[in-house]
Amino acid sequence: MLIGKEITVIGGGIGGLAAALACARRGAAVTVLEQAQEIAEVGAGLQISPNGYVVLQALGVAEDLRATRATRVRLRDFRKGADVFTMDLSRPFHFVHRADLIETLRAACEGAGVRIRLGTAVKEVTPDADVTRLRLADGAREDHGLTLAADGLHSAARAALNPRSRPFFTGQVAWRALAPSRDLPPEAHVFMGPGRHLVRYPLRDGTLTNIVAVEERDSFAAEGWHHADDPANLRAAFTDFCQEIKALLGDVEVTNIWGLSRHPVAKHWHGGALALLGDAAHPTLPFLAQGANMALEDAFVLARCLNDHDTIEAAFTRYQAIRKPRTARIVEAANDNAANYHLRPGPYRFAAHSALRLAARFAPHAVTNRFNWLYHHDVTR
Repeated sequence: MLIGKEITVIGGGIGGLAAALACARRGAAVTVLEQAQEIAEVGAGLQISPNGYVVLQALGVAEDLRATRATRVRLRDFRKGADVFTMDLSRPFHFVHRADLIETLRAACEGAGVRIRLGTAVKEVTPDADVTRLRLADGAREDHGLTLAADGLHSAARAALNPRSRPFFTGQVAWRALAPSRDLPPEAHVFMGPGRHLVRYPLRDGTLTNIVAVEERDSFAAEGWHHADDPANLRAAFTDFCQEIKALLGDVEVTNIWGLSRHPVAKHWHGGALALLGDAAHPTLPFLAQGANMALEDAFVLARCLNDHDTIEAAFTRYQAIRKPRTARIVEAANDNAANYHLRPGPYRFAAHSALRLAARFAPHAVTNRFNWLYHHDVTR
């Protein structure tokens, strides 16, 4: 049972706040340690697929979230803009600004009695049997008990549990940007080109357009979406895309770029009184839009395991057994999607796109049902 149990969560992002809320809803006394001085508007768009949305519903925040219900996904040719495949979305997919999701979770945490300590950056984590020792950026050292680490891509907690785990650069970079609305329908459009693709969809009731653009290149780029870049570089990389995209990119005034690296799913998700969740356990490439959704699933399952087991060890062991195989499958599926979007002109690309067009006409469910295992999964049941 979690009633009265003290829990520390490292990281005030989506996974950390969702875990804090899920535990607080079950009676725990939760403190979140967040490195930022304030929880402010950062990031850009997210896609919340049905498997993530059911968690938001179970946490009681879905109705409070400013989100756009998506109606379909369209795969389109980069040069002509013609449809290659269209998938109608009968289940609840939503487009959400990251800042809106963070604020919704933050407000719910505050209402549930969660304490959030801002400006508290954790630089080193040392797990022990009953205590988790932290060294903060200011040099202070603190001892905490049960600790859940949602400290992201460069997790200090993951490094403590998996000291030999190393990522490698995929040879791809991604830009993220927002542009003013162009009266887009509530659809995600994926423009597929040789060695590149671009995704766009509306945000905030259609007042903004979210852009994620990926390019294969030889030169290394650092990880982390906070690195600023000149929008002219983004426009130059997609100069041979259709006029629709060139006009959209012409409206971009600010963009960030990050290098995409592949990380192995962590071998060890827990040790002593410490457990990982979200990107700290399983960073993924952005080709299935599952980073936030996996973090939401993790948060719910972890809180339930802690509530249902008598010991921390039993709860953590069960949590890893449930989550690791599924997240590993999602990460691998995202890896595969990169190649599918970036086919170069030639017989293979022609055959692949022709097959998708035929499937769209005669058997659309044959394609969409391939991902039932992902989108129909409900961790709240």
